[in-house]
Amino acid sequence: MKHTTNYTNTFIEVADDCPVSQAETPPEKKIKTLAELQYEQIMKNPYRYTSDDIIFECYALKNDIPESEKQQARIQFFSKGQPCLRSSPLSKRYGFGTHHNDEGKVAIFPVESKEYQKFLNDPTVKKVKAMRSKKI
Repeated sequence: MKHTTNYTNTFIEVADDCPVSQAETPPEKKIKTLAELQYEQIMKNPYRYTSDDIIFECYALKNDIPESEKQQARIQFFSKGQPCLRSSPLSKRYGFGTHHNDEGKVAIFPVESKEYQKFLNDPTVKKVKAMRSKKI
């Protein structure tokens, strides 16, 4: 069975315990963090990749998987369940909502933006909250 993290026509809202009221760009570190990798991929390519594409590509970059081995590694990676973008630091810590369009392709929007509000107020878009950082 192949697992997937993809959503369609869904908006992931920032977590209830997100510490920022305005979106922040993840800070640059010597070794890129997951937040940085996801941010770069999605910001540079809005609505180009699915959640699965982004989650696997970040995994491949962090684990130095060569291009020639990516196809097999991806099959292996998704042979078990993986955390979806609801657990992404972009929505939990940095204040970005994630929109998945009808094709499952994603883009991110700052919590303070007009687009973010538009998705929240659109009854045709399914809404889910990002996962909280802390247990209640």
